[in-house]
Amino acid sequence: MSRANTIRFRHNQAILVAAIVAFVGALPLATASWWLLWVLLIPLSVIVWSWRAGTDADPRGLRLRALAGQRRIPWDQVAALAGDARGRGVARLDDGELLVLPAVRAADLPRLVSVTGHDLSTGTD
Repeated sequence: MSRANTIRFRHNQAILVAAIVAFVGALPLATASWWLLWVLLIPLSVIVWSWRAGTDADPRGLRLRALAGQRRIPWDQVAALAGDARGRGVARLDDGELLVLPAVRAADLPRLVSVTGHDLSTGTD
């Protein structure tokens, strides 16, 4: 996947900063006793999620990334792109499945379509 032809949508980086502050704040509690070390897993999970989760789009398709996995969807499986009532970007697949696109807002859909070079319908639900 060429970086020049790829558009990336990620969550606001303030989430990452907040998770780092939470991690530092949890250190005194976690180091008080060995069985409290699990408390650090919560801010660590948020750090990894905020760094990794999002949507990548290129001429070949969409890649939806989450905390521990990803899903690749070719453009020929995408029937339409739309916004939902909460302002999130949604992809309707040709089998009828609706997928919320992580970190994509309804206002971002024209930019998403323009980068791909495909003529997909956009609208709102």
